[in-house]
Amino acid sequence: MAKKRLSIEGIDPLLLFGFNDAFLRKIEDAFDETTITARGHQLFLEGAPDDLAALEAVFEELEQVLGRNGNLTEDDVETVLTLHAGGNGAALGAPAPRTRPQKRDAVLHTPSGDAIKPKTAGQGRLVESARSNDIVFAIGPAGTGKTYVGMALAVAALKSRQVKRIVLTRPAVEAGEELGFLPGDFREKVDPYLRPLYDALGDMLPRDKLEANLEQQIVEIVPLAYMRGRTLRDSFVILDEAQNATPHQMKMFLTRLGPASRAIVTGDVTQTDLPKRSVSGLEQARRILTGIDGIDFIDFDRSDVVRHPLVKDIIKAYENHTS
Repeated sequence: MAKKRLSIEGIDPLLLFGFNDAFLRKIEDAFDETTITARGHQLFLEGAPDDLAALEAVFEELEQVLGRNGNLTEDDVETVLTLHAGGNGAALGAPAPRTRPQKRDAVLHTPSGDAIKPKTAGQGRLVESARSNDIVFAIGPAGTGKTYVGMALAVAALKSRQVKRIVLTRPAVEAGEELGFLPGDFREKVDPYLRPLYDALGDMLPRDKLEANLEQQIVEIVPLAYMRGRTLRDSFVILDEAQNATPHQMKMFLTRLGPASRAIVTGDVTQTDLPKRSVSGLEQARRILTGIDGIDFIDFDRSDVVRHPLVKDIIKAYENHTS
């Protein structure tokens, strides 16, 4: 008898296991010589090696269905079990052929089926920290994927119904947070500052779903100045470019969190656009909040850069110039 442990990544186990573990029991009945024990986000399997390999494939398949549809049905579970019970002549216990290999460390699957997963050590630390802390600060240079991975975590949480909405925000420093003098309506005024967030979301959600979520404010993208006076419940909140937030704005943002909400704060303290002699709220937050349970700080460096290879050399050159 062999043993295997599986981690349920980025989704609510209740949705995967079914009410009162109904789906889990159905899977266990299909593999009647194996034992499946669920503990939180962990599954402990015991049985013949071939059966455990097939079970892992079943759970991977169900996670993909859940990620696409937002929920599972009994028919979904039966379809996947039938597939691995020998659709095309395979025997139960043998994994069905897959068109694209999938890794269990995937945070989210895009509409095209590609997996968004940690590509560097820093990204991996961010993913793990976000699963055990309510507020995570990701600090490091541009191109390290801090915001992109954070947004993937937010979309995964929304799809698995861990949260009811996503709120994305960043300071509009160049406009001094006073956007009234710019031409156009509200969205046209703030669009240049928020466009990178729209672009990243466009990779993660189908266009029609994204537009519907924006219209219904299930996904909301707003300048930091417009967060005052709000309480965000059941939300996954991301503050991007946080080095451009003043200490007052940072405190204001962090105190917006309501029940069942989580936040990721990203920024690069070497690229602040605040006026000279102004203190960055991101730097101050680290000094004040380090050591508080439920808040974590993850540092990225040039080894985490995932853009053009020259970006690492550029960052290193600037570090040497200023040192």
